[in-house]
Amino acid sequence: MNRIAIIGTSCSDKTTLACKISKILHIPHFELDHLYWQPDWQHLERKLFREKVKKAVQYKRWVIDGNFSIVRDLIWENADTIIWLNYSFDVVFLQALARSIKRIVTKERLFGDNVESFRQTFFTKNSILYWILHTHWKYKSTYSHLIRNSKKQVIELNSTREKNNFLRALTNQKGTYYR
Repeated sequence: MNRIAIIGTSCSDKTTLACKISKILHIPHFELDHLYWQPDWQHLERKLFREKVKKAVQYKRWVIDGNFSIVRDLIWENADTIIWLNYSFDVVFLQALARSIKRIVTKERLFGDNVESFRQTFFTKNSILYWILHTHWKYKSTYSHLIRNSKKQVIELNSTREKNNFLRALTNQKGTYYR
């Protein structure tokens, strides 16, 4: 595992897992949300975003997390391993709700120096909760199809327990974790 793409529906803990893998394997981590989002929730122009991702995948070793289809070709073409956090809707939605409430209360700065607001989270279509409601099953279906047709090593993790077992195995260097 030298070039790892981590995918999963929004709020499935892709970034948390990527950070841990980065530390365990001592490889660079690139978070697509960090590359994409600008201040005031503005997004980077498509061409510039693709250029940033092209630079990232040129490294010999990396872990990249995110779901942006506009750069999937660049990442998957260069990845040797795809880790799919294939969690249930209930798990993801509850994680998103808890995370959003915490971020609203603490005013935690996110990518692009943005902050989640109560209004945005609960009363707009720009809400991560709204996004999950409308994309969760689409992503699961899309990834199921893409992975079935992929020639990459795929590690599918369906629960926090499986994720923790994977990390423990990786940390202990007791061999490769396959599912």
